[in-house]
Amino acid sequence: MFRDLLQEAYTAMRHNRRRTALTMLGMAWGIATVVMLLAYGNGFGQACANIFANFGNKLVIVVPNRTSMQAGGEKSGTLIRFTLEDVDTLSTNLPQISHITPEVGKQANVQYDTRTFTWQVTGEYPVAESVRSLDVDEGRFYNGEDQNQRARVAVIGSEAKEKLFSGRNAIGERIRLDGLSFEVIGILKPKMQEGNDDINRVIYIPFTTMSDLKDIHYLDSIWFTYSTPAYEQLEQQVRSILAVPHKFNQADRQAVRVFNLMTQVHQFEIITTGLKILMGFIGTLTLGIGGVGLMNIMLVSVTQRTKEIGVQKALGARRRYILTQFLAEALTITALGGALGIILAYVVALSVGRLTLYSAFAKNGEAGDIRLMIAPGTLIASTIILGAVGLISGMIPAVRASRLDPIEALRHE
Repeated sequence: MFRDLLQEAYTAMRHNRRRTALTMLGMAWGIATVVMLLAYGNGFGQACANIFANFGNKLVIVVPNRTSMQAGGEKSGTLIRFTLEDVDTLSTNLPQISHITPEVGKQANVQYDTRTFTWQVTGEYPVAESVRSLDVDEGRFYNGEDQNQRARVAVIGSEAKEKLFSGRNAIGERIRLDGLSFEVIGILKPKMQEGNDDINRVIYIPFTTMSDLKDIHYLDSIWFTYSTPAYEQLEQQVRSILAVPHKFNQADRQAVRVFNLMTQVHQFEIITTGLKILMGFIGTLTLGIGGVGLMNIMLVSVTQRTKEIGVQKALGARRRYILTQFLAEALTITALGGALGIILAYVVALSVGRLTLYSAFAKNGEAGDIRLMIAPGTLIASTIILGAVGLISGMIPAVRASRLDPIEALRHE
């Protein structure tokens, strides 16, 4: 019976080739629109993820400030200053921490040969490579041995390398930081850089070596990464831990500023989810227009084949058979149009390539641009939407055909 239904559907479609082709084209355009819009939403979400991954997703930056509330006999406006004891305190009392590093930086004169620039030099633990999501392009990052020996070694940003060495090999060369000689042991890969941000000009040296350039007793900030998914409580936990040794009110958000990048990541995830829903809704409406066209064509087909339906019923065909016959024809058009639409969506996605987003205002921001990503989930969702539209569009004409009175149908001209 199933083979007979497909044969009848094929015969009917072949008899009206132009009408079938146009209907199929409408369904193909509708499903292609759904797939491409959902792919755009996926691409936007991935672009946002790449932008935040440039700085590190599960990253917390703790910066000391002044108190804005009285606490423990201390008046408001008291300056909070971090030391290495605070790093140990956080490490001991916050087991969620994966890696932690103090940070002390300064603007220093960076010199090589006759070239001199004023750039940021920062001293941190070797784990800064993973904390800050730094990728070494050439050479290596400084390690624990360099840290313990207070080695005068430096890892420089990609732009710093270009400005200092103009394309020449930099590994093993010596640069001067505020007059002190440092060996270049590593070059970092370019990071996304907005406007005049000098992130690719930063010079990284071991924390202990930083004492040759600046007093490191007081820290500029503390950076750490964490492994827990419950990031919402971290900010308050950090303040609660540091409030005791520094004698400030743990509710004072100004005393210690805590920047958690996952908060922004979560906000963009909500935006991305909303965008995907909107794109899916718009695509479904577009596909619905194709479904209306399919319904109209099937209703015309029912009208043209009324006498045929009457003959079938007179010969004993049941209502269920008539309904299934027309529904099979509608679903066949839907399936073929859907396959054509998915192929069209892949062709467009591969042809378009990268859509400019973050690179429009950020250097090295290509990873933050949008690429149409047709994920398996996108195909599944699109197929479900297509099946629902095809079923609804084909069911109404099929029900109408199955309910025709055989006597009236035979008399139809």
